[in-house]
Amino acid sequence: VQLVESGGGLVQPGGSLRLSCVASGFPFSNYAVRWYHQAPGKAREWVASITHNGGSTYYEDSVKGRFTTTRDNAKNTVYLQMNSLKPEDTAMYYCGVTVNGLNYWGQGTQVTVSS
Repeated sequence: VQLVESGGGLVQPGGSLRLSCVASGFPFSNYAVRWYHQAPGKAREWVASITHNGGSTYYEDSVKGRFTTTRDNAKNTVYLQMNSLKPEDTAMYYCGVTVNGLNYWGQGTQVTVSS
């Protein structure tokens, strides 16, 4: 199982970024994917989830209405569109899956929201 995140960067408050998570090594279209973030000195926190077929999505309250997760199973890729970014969104962002009872994570991509 391999997950590779990309798309992070430095953005001003109110700006947007789109993160990508490319998966390999497992039947991607059978599995839900989760997004997490981790700020320095803090625990990793759940941000959003998307079901295996993209039919349902779930969001942590602080990102509802600002973040949208989608997936393209033909490309083995999940996306996290982040709009109206705030300084408190600054963190490392990870995608994760649970396959055969084991949790897998990518290496993360850094998002920094600052003027």
